[in-house]
Amino acid sequence: MTQQNQEQQIKDIGEQGLLKKLQKFCPANIVGDDAAILDIKANQSLAVTTDILVDKVHFSDITTSPEDAGWRAGAANLSDLAAMGATPLAITVGLALPNTTPVNWVERLYQGMLSCLQPYNTIIAGGDIVRSPIITISITAFGQVNPEFTIRRSNAQPGYLIVVTGPHGASKAGLEILLNTQLAENLTPQEKNTLIQAHRRPIPRLDILPQLWHILSTFSPLPLAGMDSSDGLADAVIQICQNSNLGAKIYAEKIPIPQALNKLVSPEQALNWALYGGEDFELVLCLPAPIAQQLAATLKGCEIIGEITSKPGIYLTSKNGKIPDRELNLNQGFQHF
Repeated sequence: MTQQNQEQQIKDIGEQGLLKKLQKFCPANIVGDDAAILDIKANQSLAVTTDILVDKVHFSDITTSPEDAGWRAGAANLSDLAAMGATPLAITVGLALPNTTPVNWVERLYQGMLSCLQPYNTIIAGGDIVRSPIITISITAFGQVNPEFTIRRSNAQPGYLIVVTGPHGASKAGLEILLNTQLAENLTPQEKNTLIQAHRRPIPRLDILPQLWHILSTFSPLPLAGMDSSDGLADAVIQICQNSNLGAKIYAEKIPIPQALNKLVSPEQALNWALYGGEDFELVLCLPAPIAQQLAATLKGCEIIGEITSKPGIYLTSKNGKIPDRELNLNQGFQHF
C-alpha cells in the first residue's frame, strides 16, 4: 500500500468511494440493493441481534488496533447468537465516522471483522455509513436456530445446574495489562500474551453448540436457559434468574479463573474480575443435572459453578466456608447509565 493510500481520509474519497472499498468484503451477489436476501432452512427460526461499539467506550487506539476492534465487534454479535443456540448466517454493519478517519483504518477494521467471521462461514451482507464526530460501529447479526433448541434467559428451572464454558477474568486482566504494562512484570510472555489476546480477540463459543446438541439428542425436548457473559459472569446469572423469577447459589471456588491472575492481583480481586470484569464471551448455561454433568465432563474448561434455586436472590458462597455468603447485584458491574 502506498504512502498516499495510508494517509487518505474519508473526506478525500467521499461516501461512494468508501462504499466501493467496503463492498469488496461482501459477497458480490448479496450487496447492491436496498436489502440483502438470505436463505434460511425449513423448520428453523431466524435469530437477530444488534450490538453497538463506541470509540473510547468499547475500544480505543491505546489498547486496540483497527483489526482487533473489528474482531471484537464481530465476536460480540456471534456470541449473542451462540447464547441463543443459533448458527450465524450474516451480519450488516453500520458505521458512524468522522470524515477525517483514515480510509486505511476502516479497511483494517473490516479485515478484522472478516477474520472473526470466516471460521463460521458468516458473511458481511452490507450496511450503512454516516458522518459523525465519534466512531461508532453498529452490527446486526442474523442466525438460524431450531425452535426446540432455542436458549432463553427465562427458561431456568429450580434444580438446574449452572455451567460456564470457560475461565473468567482474563479479558479484564488483559485490558489492565494494556493500560499498565508494569502490572505484567511477573508473568511469562505466554501468560501475558494469552491475557491480552483474551481482551483483543475473544472467541465466541459457537463450538459449544454441536456438543450440547449431541448430548441433548438422547433427551426429550426441554427448556434450555442461558446467555453469554459479555457483561460479566455475575450479570449473566442475575439476568437469567430475574427473567426466570428464580434465585441462584454460586460456589466461589468453582468459578474457573486463570492462574496467571494470581500473579497480578489478590485472590479477592481476581474473583471480583471474574464476576464483574466482563467481555469474556463465555456461555453461562442452566441445564438439568445429567446434561450439565455430561457437558462438563466432555468439554475442557467447562465447569459447574452453582445451581438455580426457587428461593429469590443470587448468592455467592463457598462449600468450605472460607468466603462469607454475599448477595450479588448488577450495581457492582459495568453499566452504561
